[in-house]
Amino acid sequence: MGAGFDCLGLALEMFLSVRATLLSKPEGRTLARSRGVRGTSELPRSPDQNLIFRAMHHTAEREGFELPRVRLAVRNEIPVASGLGSSAAATVAGIALGFAVSNRSVPKETALRYATEMEGHPDNVAAALLGGLVVTFTRSDGTVAAVRKDWPKVVRLVVVTPNVKLETKKSRAVLPASVSRADAVFNLQRSALFVAALEDRRYDLLWDAMQDRIHQAARQPLIPGLGEVLALPRTRGVLGIALSGAGPSVIALATGRYEEIGKAMARCFERHNLTPTIQVLEAAQEGLTSTQK
Repeated sequence: MGAGFDCLGLALEMFLSVRATLLSKPEGRTLARSRGVRGTSELPRSPDQNLIFRAMHHTAEREGFELPRVRLAVRNEIPVASGLGSSAAATVAGIALGFAVSNRSVPKETALRYATEMEGHPDNVAAALLGGLVVTFTRSDGTVAAVRKDWPKVVRLVVVTPNVKLETKKSRAVLPASVSRADAVFNLQRSALFVAALEDRRYDLLWDAMQDRIHQAARQPLIPGLGEVLALPRTRGVLGIALSGAGPSVIALATGRYEEIGKAMARCFERHNLTPTIQVLEAAQEGLTSTQK
């Protein structure tokens, strides 16, 4: 969300759905069958490569139980390596399934800690787990806390994703090891302002609240057109523009003119021969849901 690097996250109306079937025959092969929508990539079928399986095993190891053999059916709406939280959703799903197939309840505090251990930072996984806007932090002992806040329905999100894959590991590698005190204070002020502006419905302040000096400039060389998107002038309907997660997707908070806003952002990528997709989404007020049959 701009200045809220690794501390603010927002759940979107894009979903990863997983059905786990217990295998009664010992020779049954553990694998995942997946299909994507909106042009998303399939998730790996192999248990060693599939993040959902890995999260299930991480949960079992941390809780000290043995997983039964399962087969997964996955439906994924979230583009992989796009900065829209696909890995966070898969991780949260796997942790929840690890508990479910072993007939255990899912303590959200525990799920949040295990997901953060795998993801490396809590903001994305907290949003997937809890829904809405989350403010997160990790304590020195490794425990994680998250405060969830409802997102105003009047504010929608225009998401523009160029057709380039960008792994989070690569996007994080370009970040500076340290930042100046002035830049740190700049982001502290704006991330605090972001939450306060939403609380008091001061949407006119969100443009300033989404400015950043910690990560977006460093990532511009990896995403042709990003600098031009972030430099777009403020126009009617736009509340703020930022890189989504590690990228390459960008988001605009908006109250109207969604199509025009999306096209203006897309043109910045098209000038670099990238073909973007445009989506207008609402925030998901609900996070993880599960049922058992």
